[in-house]
Amino acid sequence: MYPASASVAALPIPVMLVDDHQLVLEGVRVLLQDETDLPVVATANSGAEALRRLREHPEVQVAVVDLNMPQMSGVQLTQAIREAHPGVHVLALSMFHDHASVQEVLAAGGSGYLLKNTNAAELSTAIRRVAAGRTFFNAEVGATLLDHLDVPVTREQGDRPVPLTLREQEILQLIAGEYSNADIAQKLFISERTVETHRKNIFTKTKSKSIVGLIQYALRYKLISV
Repeated sequence: MYPASASVAALPIPVMLVDDHQLVLEGVRVLLQDETDLPVVATANSGAEALRRLREHPEVQVAVVDLNMPQMSGVQLTQAIREAHPGVHVLALSMFHDHASVQEVLAAGGSGYLLKNTNAAELSTAIRRVAAGRTFFNAEVGATLLDHLDVPVTREQGDRPVPLTLREQEILQLIAGEYSNADIAQKLFISERTVETHRKNIFTKTKSKSIVGLIQYALRYKLISV
């Protein structure tokens, strides 16, 4: 979805890196060094330092945050960033992808979750997607979410998905596929305003407050294919 050449003409997405190990910080910086639209404008070795850096660098759009840090964990930092700097999207970076860790990041307001074995292409794609207001989970993390969001056939009575129209189901599938409103409009031959109206209706019906929540709802009730 993001060809390498696209980064040349793209607007810059200022990035902050947070990890308590300087070697890891330098390694991530190296992964991004050829991505001219992803300048690393700040780094921090702790949660407290990260919050100070954000005050010094209000241009930051994406914070790549290590989860396992002393004093202030990555989850705590994610929550603090979302409260104090709601315009900053947080991409978690961890060695582990257990369900509890992933859920904590999502609950704290994180937009994505990557493992530390990621490569330059995946990292840059993840940053661009979360900066655009989308989500990103690599394959292992996505599998973990799917495994734990599977719903037994014998649900309690009343625990059923809200009814969506066929058009809303189509749009929900495309939202889950990370299509923008413009892309959806072009694909379905409708206006962007119509897409936005359907989108609002879907969020209202499912009582979802974010793309992550909407996707979790859709996966839980098997409303989308993955």
